[in-house]
Amino acid sequence: MTKKIGQKIVGYKVASEEDVKPAEKKATESNIIQMHEKVSRPEALAGSTYKIKTPMSDHALYLTINDIILNEGTDHELRRPFEVFINSKNMDHFQWIVALTRVISAVFRKGGDCTFLVEELKAVFDPQGGYFKPGGKFMPSLVAEIGWAIEDHLQKIGLLKKPEIPEHQQKIMDEKRAEFEGAAVAPAAEASDFPPTAELCKKCSVKATILMDGCMTCLNCGDSKCG
Repeated sequence: MTKKIGQKIVGYKVASEEDVKPAEKKATESNIIQMHEKVSRPEALAGSTYKIKTPMSDHALYLTINDIILNEGTDHELRRPFEVFINSKNMDHFQWIVALTRVISAVFRKGGDCTFLVEELKAVFDPQGGYFKPGGKFMPSLVAEIGWAIEDHLQKIGLLKKPEIPEHQQKIMDEKRAEFEGAAVAPAAEASDFPPTAELCKKCSVKATILMDGCMTCLNCGDSKCG
């Protein structure tokens, strides 16, 4: 294309990579798809199914979380939860389960930070009392266990970071566990990774707190009243 110059040329400058990159970067960022409620559902979605079995029911719940892949094949590829389904043979809780799945799915599709759902669900307590899972972990309610399952899924896809115990604290926990197990005589009454006399930890809700060196210490998360 020919362009006529109507004025006298008094200088010139060759465009460098630094001048071009910001414009290209801005154009690329404008094409990045973020999660929002208008994103259409693809024909097929990848997901995971989690089995939730409580001692309060003869039938298990099956929680399925499907994920959508945004900007697939690019440097900005994202995997985000898109929808939730809960199935069970037990129809006693059908209404609130349907309502819960629709609300959670709507929050996922809305976009933004959806990790707050985990803490909200885990904070629900059953007025009739919770239950212990195999291994000694306490669940305050069925809804709370659904929250734990969603948390596990969000950690797997990278939306939540799994908390790590510091190396020095883990070493102390291993030493105390080995010392306690060496001194224990009575076998465990049920299948568990922790001593049968352990108490419930107020921090991680696992039955793993024992008295060591005159201080109540959790063998699961390392929480100790002595600091």
